[in-house]
Amino acid sequence: MANIQVIQRSAHLAGNVKCEQVAGRNGPVTKGTLVAISNSHRGSSDLREVQATAITWTLWGKQAEDAAAYLTRGSHVNVIGRMSHNNYVKNDETVYGWDFVVDEIDYLDTQAETTARRHAVRAGSATPAVEHVGV
Repeated sequence: MANIQVIQRSAHLAGNVKCEQVAGRNGPVTKGTLVAISNSHRGSSDLREVQATAITWTLWGKQAEDAAAYLTRGSHVNVIGRMSHNNYVKNDETVYGWDFVVDEIDYLDTQAETTARRHAVRAGSATPAVEHVGV
């Protein structure tokens, strides 16, 4: 079955990247998950409506480890991936599901923004303040 390409632009992470070790074909492999939220605007002027789209993405291996090391809640990203089926058999019954798997992820924040966000999270701020330098 062919995969469906999914692109999520200008998204922000709803939380930190979660990683775990899972059994792979050649031994343990890192599996990471992240939730990215992007907004789209529909309509014009006073009737303009904002619609949020939240997608739970799956990352594998080094890509998952790097994302966990560099991204935090609120990080700004572009994600290109695919929708892939995740079917398995449980108790002699086939369970059908879908995963959104990351092929490429672009980190859009500057190093200064990432550092400011990390310090705000460590200080206990509910909403990390990010200073946009040179904007």
